[in-house]
Amino acid sequence: MRRGKPRAGGDRNDASAGTHADELNLLIDGAHNYAIYMLDPAGHVTIWNMGAERLKGWSEAEVLGRHTSLFYPSDQIAEGKPEADLAAARKHGRLEEEAWRMRADGSEFLAHITITALYDESGKLRGFGKVIRDVTEQRAVERALKASAAHLESILSTVPDAMVVIDARGRILSFSKAAEELFGISEAEIVGANVNLLMPQPDRAQHDGYIRHYLETGERRIIGIGRTVTGRRRDGTTFPMDLFVGEAIADGERVFTGFIRDLTEKQATEQRVDELRSDLVHSARISAMGTMASTLAHELNQPITAVANYMEAIRDLLATPNPDDLPMIREALDDAASEAIRAGQIVRRLREFVARGDIEKTVEDLPSLIKEAAELALLGAREKGISARFDLDSTATPVLVDRVQTQQVLINLMRNAVEAMSEVAERQLVVSTRDDEHGFVRVTVADTGPGVEEQVAGDLFRAFNSTKAGGMGLGLSICRTIIEASGGRIWMEPREGGGTLFHFSLVKVGGEEGDA
Repeated sequence: MRRGKPRAGGDRNDASAGTHADELNLLIDGAHNYAIYMLDPAGHVTIWNMGAERLKGWSEAEVLGRHTSLFYPSDQIAEGKPEADLAAARKHGRLEEEAWRMRADGSEFLAHITITALYDESGKLRGFGKVIRDVTEQRAVERALKASAAHLESILSTVPDAMVVIDARGRILSFSKAAEELFGISEAEIVGANVNLLMPQPDRAQHDGYIRHYLETGERRIIGIGRTVTGRRRDGTTFPMDLFVGEAIADGERVFTGFIRDLTEKQATEQRVDELRSDLVHSARISAMGTMASTLAHELNQPITAVANYMEAIRDLLATPNPDDLPMIREALDDAASEAIRAGQIVRRLREFVARGDIEKTVEDLPSLIKEAAELALLGAREKGISARFDLDSTATPVLVDRVQTQQVLINLMRNAVEAMSEVAERQLVVSTRDDEHGFVRVTVADTGPGVEEQVAGDLFRAFNSTKAGGMGLGLSICRTIIEASGGRIWMEPREGGGTLFHFSLVKVGGEEGDA
């Protein structure tokens, strides 16, 4: 803005006013981020500062006297917006808005605009003052942040895991929709409260101490590790949950984000699966005993018949007592007692095998376990011309198993081997054990039968897949279920020279944990 020099010897007030005007011009020109200019009452440019030149690209000489519509896009000019804006400023004294404006190079930018109507002392309109600021980038950033926040909120509102964010003092900062549904508490109710409200005792009383301990020592007990813990709902009921906690720094403050998954349904399903598996395994034992019934009857008949014969002989000797017969009577009584004990042992093993009990892993001596199973599995095998050999490594023991179920696997595999060798000339069954890798023991049941056809070998352990006429195809499937539940695996391979090798692994007590 041009201004004349004060007259020599003139009024000091004129000089002072000129100084203030110069200072004001310097201040206006120094406003780098603002375009500040003046319009006359008709809307023509009268003053144009350096900020306006930097922002819009026109020099002062190019715009002085030009109408304000120069700075409007063509569509706004067609709508009469330049005149409407001045009319609104006249009517209300001031107009403030955000709208698109033009630069000298033809590009557009989003501007924050303030138009102020200026009046003289008599109330006559002198013109308008306009202040323009480019907010294109600022609004773009704000929109991006809003979109990002909306996107994050939409994700968090639909993610199935509950999410809780707390600060270093344990105060809740954020509570997701899934968390609201899981705990029965709204975000508005719980934000600002201590997160220990979501825990039962004793964790509730100890949680603040957990945080302090971590902040002081850096020792991680759950952060970045994850753990199964217990949560507490609004109504006081508790439930198992899988908790994973992450840590971050936000605006210089440490925050912790907990991701929570309700394990109630999962644990109930696992329990039901275990119950069904136990029922199926038990039914398979009953079925196995059915196929062994005739052999068991034969094995039990032998000691019972022997006891009856001994008793009859003793009865006959006592009919005409003779002291010389006492040694013979004692020997007959001893033999009868031995045969009775033998029959009782067969019945006891049968009862233990068939009885349904809870699954319970115990530490067992593997050679003893195999020999007990063989006494049931190989009943009648000798009469069929089958020889059995046991090659048991004394160091490959003890193992952690469910004793009865593991014996069921052994009995099933050994009886399958016996049946497989019914029509071959060489009939030899070998059960062997040895240490396996990763802290396991391998048990192998080998036979000299005809082997397994290649087309059925791949599905051998699948349920309802049987190589026997009339078989249900559940035996090997149940064997796999039992072994895998024990932490091992079971597989088959051809035996060199003919026959089949069935292997399964068991966890060795004192061995290194690992995958079989």
